[in-house]
Amino acid sequence: MQMLFAADLGGAAVRPDDLVRSYWEELGEPEMDEGAREFATRLAVGALAHLEEIDERIRSRAEHWRISRMAVVDRNILRMAVYEFLHEQTPRTVAINESLEIARRFSTYEATQFINGILDAIKRDLDRERPQEDAVAHPDEEPQPEGADGESKDGESKVASSQ
Repeated sequence: MQMLFAADLGGAAVRPDDLVRSYWEELGEPEMDEGAREFATRLAVGALAHLEEIDERIRSRAEHWRISRMAVVDRNILRMAVYEFLHEQTPRTVAINESLEIARRFSTYEATQFINGILDAIKRDLDRERPQEDAVAHPDEEPQPEGADGESKDGESKVASSQ
């Protein structure tokens, strides 16, 4: 998320390879294992490469919100999660839960509700378009009870689509 944040603030002038190098040299956690480092880099670079597609997904579910008006942290958490939905094998519910953890750390309580509502709606869209039957859960993740992704038993999001 921090790499996407930096890219967002730097605009079109930021080259992804420069962004990744400077992040890991200056801000990256030295004790992070190589697999986690590669995954984080893949999420950031992939999200930047597919920004138009990702932003269109977000725009379709962020009723009454322009992406440019969203908090920088929030829009980049959304971008990272939507990239993961579209291009990684991570179960979508796990990606939502990880995004909410990041939002709790870097944003506000209200933002977690906003992010959850948008991601849950995009997840439902994708589940209809292309079910994620063969996704493999992260080995450290426990199976989540029904509704853990912010969806009530009747399938409706617990969070309003606008803030």
